[in-house]
Amino acid sequence: MTWYGAARRSPRAESGAVPGAVMGGRVPDELSLVLAQAAVSATEAVGGFAGGVYLCSRVPELLRLAVLAGLPSQLFRPWWRMHVNRPFPVAEVYRSRRPIMLADAEEAMRRFPQLMAGLPFPFGSLYVPVVGGHEKFGVLVVMRQAACPGEQVTEADRHRLQEVAEQLGADLAELVAHDLEVVWDGEPASVQLPSIAVPPVRIGHLDWDLGTGAVDADAALCAILGTEPGRFPGTIDALTALLAPEDAYGLQAVARRAARSAGPVVRRMQLRGVDGRTSFLEISSCRARTPGDATAGHLTGFLVDLGVGPAVAEAADRIPHGIFSLDRLGRITYVNDLAEEVLGRTRAELVGRVLWEVLPWFGHPAYDDHHRAAMLSHEPVHFLARRDPDDWLSVSLYPGHDGVTGTLTATDQPAYAPGSVVTPGAGLGSPADRASALYRPVALAIALTEAVTARQVSVVVTEELLPAFGGRQLAIYLLSERHLYLAWETGFPHGFLDRFDGVGLDAHLPGVETLTTGRPIFFESMERLAASYPGIALDADVGARAFLPLIASGRPVGSCILGFDQPRGFTPEERTVLTALAGLIAQSLERAQRYDTEAALAKGLQNALLPHRLPVLDHVDTAGRYLAGTLGMDVGGDWYDVVETDRGLALVIGDVQGHGVAAAATMGQLRSAVRAFALSGHTPQEVMSGTNRLLIDLDSGQFASCCYVLLDPVTGRTQAVRAGHPHPLLRHPDGTTEILDLPGGIVLGVTPDASYPVSDFLLAPGAGLALFTDGLVEQAGTDIDVGIERLRCTIERADSPSLADMADLVIREAKREADRPDDIALLLAARWDSA
Repeated sequence: MTWYGAARRSPRAESGAVPGAVMGGRVPDELSLVLAQAAVSATEAVGGFAGGVYLCSRVPELLRLAVLAGLPSQLFRPWWRMHVNRPFPVAEVYRSRRPIMLADAEEAMRRFPQLMAGLPFPFGSLYVPVVGGHEKFGVLVVMRQAACPGEQVTEADRHRLQEVAEQLGADLAELVAHDLEVVWDGEPASVQLPSIAVPPVRIGHLDWDLGTGAVDADAALCAILGTEPGRFPGTIDALTALLAPEDAYGLQAVARRAARSAGPVVRRMQLRGVDGRTSFLEISSCRARTPGDATAGHLTGFLVDLGVGPAVAEAADRIPHGIFSLDRLGRITYVNDLAEEVLGRTRAELVGRVLWEVLPWFGHPAYDDHHRAAMLSHEPVHFLARRDPDDWLSVSLYPGHDGVTGTLTATDQPAYAPGSVVTPGAGLGSPADRASALYRPVALAIALTEAVTARQVSVVVTEELLPAFGGRQLAIYLLSERHLYLAWETGFPHGFLDRFDGVGLDAHLPGVETLTTGRPIFFESMERLAASYPGIALDADVGARAFLPLIASGRPVGSCILGFDQPRGFTPEERTVLTALAGLIAQSLERAQRYDTEAALAKGLQNALLPHRLPVLDHVDTAGRYLAGTLGMDVGGDWYDVVETDRGLALVIGDVQGHGVAAAATMGQLRSAVRAFALSGHTPQEVMSGTNRLLIDLDSGQFASCCYVLLDPVTGRTQAVRAGHPHPLLRHPDGTTEILDLPGGIVLGVTPDASYPVSDFLLAPGAGLALFTDGLVEQAGTDIDVGIERLRCTIERADSPSLADMADLVIREAKREADRPDDIALLLAARWDSA
């Protein structure tokens, strides 16, 4: 539910622009810039390698990652959204308004195991609430290298980070004061951090009189060569004394050659200082010289110190490995000659592009954990990657504060490589590799605890289990009355599994036998599967299969099939992990079946409480519709009603907070209360006040919104009262439709002395009203005003005189949104002339 009247709107939001656009490709808005500055300042303040800001979204109790500095945002998509009740440090900081400082992975694992299950790498993380006045805006986050054993976050770092958070809170409060909405519903904006490891480029200038040997060198040139301007005698001999002997001779030779040229000339050369650093000198003659005249001449020059970059680039081209480097956002900053050859792409095609975008095979989900390990752990990461079916590369990533350097070497295809990545951790010894290998199974286990329906369980298994083992196909069968029925499939040819749907437990099939015996069955190739089960239909000539029994607390639930495109082996460790995960899947499915049963009960209860038909009246037509949500319990506390009273026709719509049996039961009690008050002859204000007191007396801990409209069908006189509910829409006889801006009180169930003002207006013949719940107009990432405007336009464009057709049109439009977290109730009423 939305508590109407509490949202802040800015002119920008009302015009349709959405704050929080990704910086790439468009000009950052004011909010983005404030957040980006805070993320950079916080990261630098405590010596971190990445930072970000979570902000409130328009979805209640949902935080979204608004800005991420120093890390590729696409790699961290699973952490873009954070519900405030989840067991993660960001959520706890937001709830408690107290900072959390995790010095290392050990402390993080002890306090927040779910965080480390998803990011099992050694790093430290700091979290501070962002508050402005009495309002919580979000959480400021910084990630940095893990502290040494026994070390904790210093008070100085705590204080510096708190100062940044307080300044950010003040800046956001100021934006609010200027009517800017401080929420975030888009993707996170990516921000590049300034480098601290690369030395700055330095440029020095010299002026050389070849006749006298006098050299005028500025302070920058003296600094590059390691001397102070006051100690430089100003001669060529003094200058060459600061160089290696061979470079001194080379400088003299180049100078004489330039001076003898008949016209202007430019020469370049490398110079090495006594400290071994290489710089580049460019010298040019100022004017033409007489050929053969070497007694005089005047040269100017620039000495450029680029640090060690150019020297490293030249050296890298001589190494028999492909070498590339990335910045902290995953963009390629360098490739050597062999890397160009190995990757089959030129420097111009690669440099400046994001690695996994320009090389899509590198962005396979199976490699994401390795990239995250390199970005977070600061430890080397090694893995095998497949570019083509027979083209494998050995990849090593060596991370640093400002980026990652990688090496590429062609290698042979590993035996029984699962899908497109070698068995996680096989042959790899670093802690980051071993932790990364555990990530997917642990993440699956945690995600299963949050899945509540059979569909959600199946989606989790698809998204976590398949990538963990390189699988391509998944099928889940559930047991019912000694038959296995297909509940979920992905990756198999269309219709192939239909022949196995509904098979009995006496069938000679691996999916049946794995359940009846309780033992998992593994086939390293389709040939072995066919040999064990002659005559079984196969969907492919090559590949591997794993058949897992789904058994929960000794009770059979079903079976799970994993399919692979290529033959592969299953190590003892993999067999053990898959068997254990199958048990977790079974428990989740069993829980989901109970949940689905409760959902069916709640839906049946709600269907029984909603009106099966609306009264047929003179002068007024009505039409009502209900549409369940597609997420969670799939049933909520929305209701509508039409009641004939002595005072007129009562049009009622309401929405109880929450979902499930409790919400449906409370909805039934409120519907009965409204009907009782209305039929007793009470005024609209008395109906709403009496229902409010009843909900408080029920002590259910729930709230509800409601809109009650009393219409005289003959005269058209209308009275309306609203309790925290969306404003109705009024369609005029000519079809134009507007929002009825009615005053209202707070939602029902908060305080017994709440007041609910009544609005009076006239409903003309041919005019109509549309009452609806917020599920019809709310959409994640979109301002609710946009949804209301969309509904207004739909009703205004409806050309059928039938209210039933108009209601069906509105519901068809709502069904286009596949993911609807809330249910929808709609009530239409139109008055027609008695003549």
